[in-house]
Amino acid sequence: MIDLEAFRNGMALLGGAVSVISTDGEAGKFGFTATAVTSVTAEPPTLLVCMNRNSYANEHFKKNGVLCVNVLSGNQQKLSGDFANPKLTSEERFSSHGWTNLTTGSPALDEALVNFDCRIADMHEVGSHTVFYCQIVDARQSGSDEALVYFNRAYHCLGERSVAAG
Repeated sequence: MIDLEAFRNGMALLGGAVSVISTDGEAGKFGFTATAVTSVTAEPPTLLVCMNRNSYANEHFKKNGVLCVNVLSGNQQKLSGDFANPKLTSEERFSSHGWTNLTTGSPALDEALVNFDCRIADMHEVGSHTVFYCQIVDARQSGSDEALVYFNRAYHCLGERSVAAG
């Protein structure tokens, strides 16, 4: 079996888009920062989100049954940090930016690169995390062309275009 430190160091080199995952409903309004988000299938449009089971918000997402993946733009590092900061309350996290509710009622960040509004269709517990399988019911794009990515334990702004070698 792979050494845990070797695994973590290797995964640090797997860059990922930074997103704020938000929910609202019977269990209240909550959000957290994630890079473990990926497409699953186009028919039906489905993505997955991984969340630590020990997170203060895990049970709230399960109870609400909905979430919005707010993919962050290159200039939103502070917002990412706010939603990763365990010392901030939910109210403090949501107070600094504009939010709109899309179809599910989950908060959608007005300035996000893209919002994917979802219903949680299924979930599995795997090790320390819950994997949420989410059917996308609504989406909105901002028109920005710079994304915030996390790679090698640091934020990077991705936006320069290059043509793939053929």
